[in-house]
Amino acid sequence: MTGERALSTAPTTIPATAVVPMVTVAPSLAVRPAPLDRLPGASGDDPFHRLAAAWLLGYGGHTQAAYRRDLSAWATWCQQLDVHPLAAQRFHVDAWVRHLTTQPQPRTGRPTSAATIARRLSALSRFYDYGIHDAQFLTHSPVASVRRPRVSDDSQAVGLTAEELRCLLAAAAAHSNRTHALVALLTFCGLRIGEALGADVSDYGHDHGHRVLRITRKGGKAARVPLPPPVVRALDDYLAETGTKPAGEALAEGTGASGRFEPRASGPLFLAAGGGRRYPYTSAYEQLGRLCRAVGLPRGVSPHSLRHSYATESLRLGAALQDVQDAMGHADPRTTRRYDRSRHNLDRSPNYLLSRSLTGEDAG
Repeated sequence: MTGERALSTAPTTIPATAVVPMVTVAPSLAVRPAPLDRLPGASGDDPFHRLAAAWLLGYGGHTQAAYRRDLSAWATWCQQLDVHPLAAQRFHVDAWVRHLTTQPQPRTGRPTSAATIARRLSALSRFYDYGIHDAQFLTHSPVASVRRPRVSDDSQAVGLTAEELRCLLAAAAAHSNRTHALVALLTFCGLRIGEALGADVSDYGHDHGHRVLRITRKGGKAARVPLPPPVVRALDDYLAETGTKPAGEALAEGTGASGRFEPRASGPLFLAAGGGRRYPYTSAYEQLGRLCRAVGLPRGVSPHSLRHSYATESLRLGAALQDVQDAMGHADPRTTRRYDRSRHNLDRSPNYLLSRSLTGEDAG
């Protein structure tokens, strides 16, 4: 085809931004060669990786990491079908959606939720649209007409009751100072796990009489989170153990050059075992699972479950929806309401009010 070429099947050198290596290419999708030369990477690199690298440059932090995982999942599926992601057609995407919807996934043992599938399709749609309209490299998007799954108004995360949260906090405190500090931060502040683990020591300090933690929200937006006393105590205990000096504070007695620990005024807030490296998400996820099993909490509890519980319990206690929305960093109040609907809207159902009025009978 004049002015266009099919993707090469030659082996490529995978750059640092690569998702997964591809083994074969179906020549069904034509691409424009000139725009490819303007993308990052060398001429021998896989065009999918070069386009992915260019697209991901427009995002940062947690958003970029999430989009990279979505591209990786899609590329792995294409590799199993022996088709290159830039040569995929709609039926390849439909087959992937059906697989995710019906088959247990390795990490969870359950089919993928509608919300996760919708998010992955949204990421793919943006990626291919970038390749067509911005990079002007692609001629077709296999996601363009794919039906998106309906996402329930209810949050699908496992929510914990107040008593279950107390049990979890007690188990975390008994385990270690790091675990207690992280679980307390997620429970009392409703943070995303990436927001908590992405914070540095220098982000922990004071503001107008409050102890605060500066975090980076989704989309790269900075925010200051006020920390209630239980979180401050847990963080201070953990930081004292690691010899850390929070901004503007003297190091605790018994630490520093003459004590057991050397002071640490920079670097990740939560350290991996051995120090130096940031505590990884997978380790936090697995540790939370072990704690929940140890105290008999429901299966399926994840770090997001604590964020879910933060919303439901705050609203149950009378916090204003707008205040909870702001605290959780939601741009749309409907997102916050999803958490509320999942449990406490049942308690407030008008069904019970009408029944009580007509029969005098309370809910069982």
